[in-house]
Amino acid sequence: MKPFDVRLLRYARGVLPLLSWGALLGVLRAIAIVAWAWSIAHLIAWYAKPIMVFDWSVTAYGRVFEGLEDKRQTWIILACAALVVRTAATWLMNWIAERGAATVKHQLRANALAHIDELGPGWVTTQSEAGLTLKLSRGLDALDNYFSQYLPQLFLTITVTPLLVLVLFRVDFLSAIIVVIVFPIIPVFMVLIGLATQGAQDKQWKVLGQLSNAYLDVVRGLPTLKLFRREGRQVERVENITEEYRSRTMKVLRVTFLSGFVLDLAGTFSVALVAVTVGTRLVDGAFPITLALFVLLLVPEVFVPIRQVGAAFHASSEGLTAAQDVFAILEDAGEASNTPATPASDAVVSLDGVQAVRGGVAVAEPVTMTVSPGEIVVLAGPSGVGKTTLLNAMVGTQPFEGALEAAPAAWSGQKPGLLRGTVAENVALGDSSADEALVRTSLDAARLDWLDPSTSLGTSGEGLSGGQAQRLALARALYRLRAHDLPLLVLDEPTSALDAETEQGVIETLRALASEGKGLVVVSHRPAVMEAATRVVRMESRVTA
Repeated sequence: MKPFDVRLLRYARGVLPLLSWGALLGVLRAIAIVAWAWSIAHLIAWYAKPIMVFDWSVTAYGRVFEGLEDKRQTWIILACAALVVRTAATWLMNWIAERGAATVKHQLRANALAHIDELGPGWVTTQSEAGLTLKLSRGLDALDNYFSQYLPQLFLTITVTPLLVLVLFRVDFLSAIIVVIVFPIIPVFMVLIGLATQGAQDKQWKVLGQLSNAYLDVVRGLPTLKLFRREGRQVERVENITEEYRSRTMKVLRVTFLSGFVLDLAGTFSVALVAVTVGTRLVDGAFPITLALFVLLLVPEVFVPIRQVGAAFHASSEGLTAAQDVFAILEDAGEASNTPATPASDAVVSLDGVQAVRGGVAVAEPVTMTVSPGEIVVLAGPSGVGKTTLLNAMVGTQPFEGALEAAPAAWSGQKPGLLRGTVAENVALGDSSADEALVRTSLDAARLDWLDPSTSLGTSGEGLSGGQAQRLALARALYRLRAHDLPLLVLDEPTSALDAETEQGVIETLRALASEGKGLVVVSHRPAVMEAATRVVRMESRVTA
């Protein structure tokens, strides 16, 4: 797990302003820290001088009060100004980090969704739906901690720490050498603890994915589980996974607390070493008290950023793990896709030895056929022979071998794919605004003349039965066919959930479209649909590797 992945720069341009402003504010904060420590050291030394001297001569103290002048007003003003600048720089850095986090998350999410769209439905079917949702929602949201806590401290480590070390070299070479020698101990501890944290975090993230999948499976299958009275076992299953997730989370927390203790201990020992050498020289009168106080105030500031980076790294580890998954999506090339060519003849579809391909292997027998305008061609055959994948190849979402020419098509698959919203929004999905008259016509043609376009639907078309949802998906395809004047309609099992009377009404709509010169390719097992077809093309066997 890298502290900063350069792929963020490639996939989220919003990181660049964040890095630039972070570096600038880090330098400003370092200057403010130096000014604050210098002024506070002089103020403490001035007010401590009468207490330390008593009745003895100042010369008895060697260089302890060397160069100390009465500039209290100047030091007070400088200390206050430095404190204000430091506070403002820190606040600005956190504000910019939070704004940057929102921008970067939006860009990563948009790029990932765009790439998933390029990979196509075939790729999506190979992924866990709950897993994709988890990565692109909660996973990316966990980057808030990365940008608001971890990244600002990383900026401070890169900018503040080197500048403060250079200042130490200027005022006290010995203390600077001790800091340089001791400082690498903390990053070494961070690496060792980070390896343990990565293992624990990866296991926690994996269990969270299992929990998401299990919950989604239960929700989807709840009606069936209730029907067979098996819901109790699923409750036990979810409880077991939840308990494992709790256990993994506690392990991550234990590692986090342990790492915080180790980093604080290392930082404390480092500061103590410097304090011992400074105190020894101060007692001997070989070191001015102003420089001693300045060094003692400055050394903790050198170690604070790196210690806080280690602590913040654990808070952001979940987001980093999810970001790796998003990068994997963005870098997934998928299968080489090929788009059907535009028909050179009057045919709306022309196939010559076309075979759908998955994983580089043909998964269906070669099909050769031509569909002319005004024809209804039904693809029939046993389940699993590749009828649906052949339709996907026609609409450009499935890789294939052979020669395939297909006109632009309106399409409706086996799953309605309805969204939360009104009926009209679902029918006109993809268009910026719905044509109300065309929505009504499409619903009537799909035998949904009773359905009000303003009716609100729940998630996945909640509120409609299976057959009604199927017809609403058909209405969407009819709307697109009319709205964009497309020559081809491709349907996959459009009447599988319909009763005979309603099915006959849908068939009449398909015949009317054919009479208007539209070409139709329909996958169906239903005898009534096959009887209405101009031709039936049978696919008999599935090709296996």
